[in-house]
Amino acid sequence: MSSTIRSIRSLVPLLDRVLVQRVKAEAKTASGLYLPETAVKELNEAKVLAVGPGSLDREGKRVPMGVNAGDRVLIPQYGGSPVKVGDEEYHLFRDSEILAKINE
Repeated sequence: MSSTIRSIRSLVPLLDRVLVQRVKAEAKTASGLYLPETAVKELNEAKVLAVGPGSLDREGKRVPMGVNAGDRVLIPQYGGSPVKVGDEEYHLFRDSEILAKINE
């Protein structure tokens, strides 16, 4: 049984899951030269699109999430669960797998 997700807005993470989209690497250098696709590698930076309510501890209380929607974060190179919606690819990570939050 296959289900199709029509919009990423309809995907709501549960518990301590974080939905992110990787930031696209620049295909052009600072001096204006265009790089071939093989030279552009995937960045470990992502934008948080949605977060779950948080996991439960042993007493049943919610553990607050470390990130919020709209934050920029560093994510592991590998891991997470990929989610494909149309041509775009997103990833679901646990809150504990997020490496760092980028302050602007």
